[in-house]
Amino acid sequence: MIFVETLLKGAYRIEPELKEDERGFFTRTFCQREFAERGLNPNIAQCSVSYNRHAGTLRGLHYQLPPYAEAKLVRCTAGAVIDVIVDLRAGSPTFMQWTAVELSAANRAMLYVPEGFAHGFQTLVDHTEVLYQISEFYEPASARGIRWDDPVLNIPWPNAERIISPRDLAFPLAVEAELP
Repeated sequence: MIFVETLLKGAYRIEPELKEDERGFFTRTFCQREFAERGLNPNIAQCSVSYNRHAGTLRGLHYQLPPYAEAKLVRCTAGAVIDVIVDLRAGSPTFMQWTAVELSAANRAMLYVPEGFAHGFQTLVDHTEVLYQISEFYEPASARGIRWDDPVLNIPWPNAERIISPRDLAFPLAVEAELP
């Protein structure tokens, strides 16, 4: 795996190193040792899949409060997304900054999202599936979110007719939110 740190400290785009031959390829998508050597949380408490029927589906921006804060390893296994993370860690030099990465079945890239970050994505094509490996168990009472269209963040989501859940539409702006 090739770890490329994003502009946000501790968040990485991870590219697979393909071992190819006439049959196809083989690659690792996770190695506990390599994550730990880089100071990344190597624990996996659960895995989840988000299937999205339509292009323009926007999910997020989600996070969990401590002690249930989650590190996530996110990969698009079918279709394509613009994956967005926001640093919500008080005292971080990149506090309230965001970055976006295109994840797709074609590029096979992954995004490591540290604890204390909000996460969301918008699908670029129909029938998109996103796989999450998550360091903590989901705790509904700890689940939070911030608005996808927060004017302070000014995230340039893809132009599309968006499908957003009522829950995600009701999230507060970051300045009004309970942050990790």
